This record gives sequence, structure tokens and C-alpha cells, in this order.
Amino acid sequence: MTMTTAEADKILSANFAPWVLALGLCVEAVEDRRAILRLPWSDGLAREGGALSGQALMAAADTATVIAVSAARGAYGPMTTVQQSTSFQRAVLGSDVLIEAVVTKLGRRMAFADIAMTDESSGEIAARASTVYALLG
Repeated sequence: MTMTTAEADKILSANFAPWVLALGLCVEAVEDRRAILRLPWSDGLAREGGALSGQALMAAADTATVIAVSAARGAYGPMTTVQQSTSFQRAVLGSDVLIEAVVTKLGRRMAFADIAMTDESSGEIAARASTVYALLG
């Protein structure tokens, strides 16, 4: 059974630190091995020059991976980031970002995902990431 967006939003609210929740992420879509989260634009997340901070994008990618892995496993379980690599391609100015995480391999103890972060107003990729997670439970 596919996880619903409401179930995925509950994973967000129950399992992440207050500073991650302060990003305002919300689940837009969830499938068996994929999740799309929205990172709403906020002046509070902008760095000098007005571009969205890379730290916010990296945290959003990490968070989207947890939702995608949970969807692939059928439920949330303890996990931790082992590796994350992010490449920034263009600045995001005044636009929400759609964070799409796709689980590329799900093993018994490890999960791998690719993440695309798209500037919603232009439709252009702002950043890409890859993550590796250890599945703890």
C-alpha cells in the first residue's frame, strides 16, 4: 500500500528537529520509492545577495530522502545519513523549490537516493544531491 501525503507529513512532524520543521517543508506527493517536498521561499532562508541558502537546500534534500525511504519501506523506521553529496547549479531567488527524492536502491541495511531540487518558477534544476542512509531498524 502506498503511503499517503498525510502519513508522510506526520513523519515530518514527529521525527525532525524544530529547526528542520521551521523550513516549512510539506509533502506534495509520495509514491513507492519517491517523494516530492515543497520548500517554500522565505527571506529568512536567503543569504547575502538574496539567494536561497545552500544549507536549506541540503537539509530539504536530506529530509526528502527520509520520506522517500519510508515510502519504499512502507513505514518510517530509524535511519541515519551516512553520506550526502550536493552540486549547486543555479541560484534560487524568490521561488519555492520542489525537492524530488527517488530511492535508487533499497537494501536490508542501506538505502541510496538521488534528489533533484527544482526552482518552481523557472522549472530549472537548482541543485542535485545523492544520499546514502543506514537503516537502523
